[in-house]
Amino acid sequence: MRITVFGATGNVGGRVVAEATARGHEVTAVVRDPAKPHGLPATVTLVVGDARNPEDVARIAAGQDVLVTATRPAPGSEHELALATKGLLAGVAGTGVRLLAVGGAGSLAVPGAGGMTLVEDPGFPDAIRPIALACTEQYEAYRAAGAEVDWTYLSPAALLEPGVRTGRFRLGRDELLVDADGNSAISMEDLAVALLDEVETPAHRRARFTVGY
Repeated sequence: MRITVFGATGNVGGRVVAEATARGHEVTAVVRDPAKPHGLPATVTLVVGDARNPEDVARIAAGQDVLVTATRPAPGSEHELALATKGLLAGVAGTGVRLLAVGGAGSLAVPGAGGMTLVEDPGFPDAIRPIALACTEQYEAYRAAGAEVDWTYLSPAALLEPGVRTGRFRLGRDELLVDADGNSAISMEDLAVALLDEVETPAHRRARFTVGY
């Protein structure tokens, strides 16, 4: 398949690129500045573009099967996520190209909490509340996208860190996945596995799913 990744040089995006490349897909990475070191595999095609620009997105989407976005703004610039989301949704609308977004966990329901979301939990860390709220806004934009966009939104577990690729995890929909000890975690490597599984065998079209151990 022809897969294009926005945010390909980031922690999650880089692992998505690696997983897609290992599976033999034709991968394109979108960068803003091609002169900067990117550390991507030599087989990956680089294109210059900006997710915030619908014209860039439409141009890049032409001829592709799937666009994956794993962009994350720097702390203090969380508002840029809404701009990127708007540009991506507008750029792929009506094209038939699928759009898979790696989002946040904050909008997932806490098990046994009467519908309270993770970001609404009083114990949620203040340091990451701005990006969690931005991701919640991102998810709502996807839900409101309508029939013109073939989207899927992937919410990770609460703890998303670099780790190992095990290929063993659980999938859910709108509720945070926790283990027997109440922990919620997934490695970035296994998140990439779950995302590429969805790319290859769609099971959550115009819907959200989550992944955790």
